[in-house]
Amino acid sequence: MFKHLKNDIPASVVVFFVALPLCLGIALASGAPLFSGVIAGIVGGIVVGAMSGSNLGVSGPAAGLAAIVLTSIATLGNYENFLVAVVLAGVLQLIFGFLKAGVIGYYFPSSVIKGMLTGIGIIIILKQIPHFLGYDADPEGDFGFFQIDGENSISEIFVALDYVQWGSTLIGFLGLMLIIFWDNVLAKKNKIFKVIQGPFIAVVLGVVFYLVTKTNETLGIDASHLVSVPIPEDATSFIKQFTLPNFKAILNTDIWIIAFTIALVASIETLLSVEATDKLDPAKNVTPTNRELIAQGTGNVLSGLIGGLPITQVIVRSSANIQSGGKTKLSAIIHGFLLLISVILIPRILNMIPLSVLAAVLLVVGYKLAKPALFKTMWQLGWKQFVPFIITILGIVFKDLLFGVGLGLFVGILIILVKSYQNSHFLHKEGDDIPDGHLKMTLAEEVTFINKGAILKELDSIPENYTLELDVRRTRYLDYDVVEILEDFAIKAKNKNINITLISDLGVIENPVSFMEFFVLRPKTF
Repeated sequence: MFKHLKNDIPASVVVFFVALPLCLGIALASGAPLFSGVIAGIVGGIVVGAMSGSNLGVSGPAAGLAAIVLTSIATLGNYENFLVAVVLAGVLQLIFGFLKAGVIGYYFPSSVIKGMLTGIGIIIILKQIPHFLGYDADPEGDFGFFQIDGENSISEIFVALDYVQWGSTLIGFLGLMLIIFWDNVLAKKNKIFKVIQGPFIAVVLGVVFYLVTKTNETLGIDASHLVSVPIPEDATSFIKQFTLPNFKAILNTDIWIIAFTIALVASIETLLSVEATDKLDPAKNVTPTNRELIAQGTGNVLSGLIGGLPITQVIVRSSANIQSGGKTKLSAIIHGFLLLISVILIPRILNMIPLSVLAAVLLVVGYKLAKPALFKTMWQLGWKQFVPFIITILGIVFKDLLFGVGLGLFVGILIILVKSYQNSHFLHKEGDDIPDGHLKMTLAEEVTFINKGAILKELDSIPENYTLELDVRRTRYLDYDVVEILEDFAIKAKNKNINITLISDLGVIENPVSFMEFFVLRPKTF
């Protein structure tokens, strides 16, 4: 874990700057104490980060739970009662993990996961444009289409154009240009520019800009457009920011209903984020989903006990971690410590960071998640991939994450039913009972994304130095999701010294260079 410090430390700094305003904003959008969001970020980074099997996933308070938290606090009467529900939700997640419910995460189609990532990227862009212009009526962390300030994601942009703050906009623009120049030019010229990340320099520039221009009537940035971390006067006031749950209310039926709701939604969002993070991971690691549920459950128990919001793995922070070059879970853990240390030692400096600069950082993250080229790629893959992809995006942007993913999944299942290509006998293995270093797998006539969890498990179980004979002569339909698994496995096979022999109607191919090219570009000939 400590072999990649030069990658993980810079990445953790970027994740810290992305996470800080989101932790505060989600707490504000949830109607909870501001510090509760920071607590959840700290626990999500340090505790969940350490326990998780994900190398690149980052956990913390989730925007998708903000509406549930807001209504739950009102239903239960106070925040102390709500914390009991958070603790119980964590216990339920632990039970989910021990019951191996994490297998659900393997059954989301690739097109839906890519649609989810793209939809979140579009939401980030839409939500950050007002902050970039210096208009902060809607708090960071409100990711719903219909916002708590009465506007929606699109109308807010037009309203913001009438309230442009020139100082915030100028430093936001300079920060954005700096990050783009840093990533595309400087980082390619010298390794030092990869160690020191552009977003960090942009934030420093933002603080300097605020200090230099704070007395200027035109360019001065008002405190309402800066990060707003609670500032304790002493150790006692700092400790008082932690809230204890009121366990006397544990018999309240509403608490148990809310606990189950939080556990279910948080687990689904975590599994979706795990699948998406693994998809973005350059090393194609596979996160153990049951272990992730146990880590999340532990984090929620602890967060609830000390006054924090519910925790999930969050794709915004996870993608920022990946894009910043993070390699191991150490980047998530360090980001948690940075949150803890900063709110104790330098809260006043944090409160000098313009929100528009952090918006610039998130705009880059959003663009990388929703690149226009991806739409072209999904179109070229055919309507069976493109339709669920687009439906998922529309559902996420105009409703919320779970609705969009559910809608995309429903459409994907409909396509399967229309094609009528489900086949229970999708994989036949030979040789796994004889330890001779040789294994044969024969794929059935039709293999769908429903089978990808089992195929992924079988491929991951192949020992090092084995020879895999993959027979696809009977196969007439191989789902794109399964092809992606084979493509990722080819990378792992090299590291495990596994020799792959592909047998098809076209002949025998040793260690195919690209399964994607073989199956997707010639789908009717294999």
